[in-house]
Amino acid sequence: MDIADLERLVKLMAEHDLVEVEIEEEGRTIKLRRGGGFASFPAPAAPALPVGAPAVTIPARAPAAPTGPPPGTTEVRAPIVGTFYKSASPEAPAFVQVGDRVNPDTVVCIIEAMKVMNEIKAEVSGEIVEVLVDNGEAVEFDEPLFRVKSA
Repeated sequence: MDIADLERLVKLMAEHDLVEVEIEEEGRTIKLRRGGGFASFPAPAAPALPVGAPAVTIPARAPAAPTGPPPGTTEVRAPIVGTFYKSASPEAPAFVQVGDRVNPDTVVCIIEAMKVMNEIKAEVSGEIVEVLVDNGEAVEFDEPLFRVKSA
């Protein structure tokens, strides 16, 4: 079954308001499901191993790394979507660097959104321990910009 066959199946499902279709062909099973927020496609069935063939062991995946700031630090996050700038102009020094002390009113960067330059304040007290975004990089809402070691 190729992609054109799958596209035809999806079209037929929409036309006939079908929620699920399962097809078994040549030892492979294809299952299409609509409406659950996402479609899941099972992997093709593995070819049968000859009798007496050694078993194959697939190692378990390592657990995902914990997310969020390391203990004792706080993240300064982007309050808006835009372009991150570490200084007021290309020639000006950065507002803050690793090792600088900040307080809640310290301007740490500028985020440009729709041609408006928005000063972003630390809103925490402590020491900058990590800058997480490069100058001129696009940032998303609530994206971590800096890590601050709490005072």
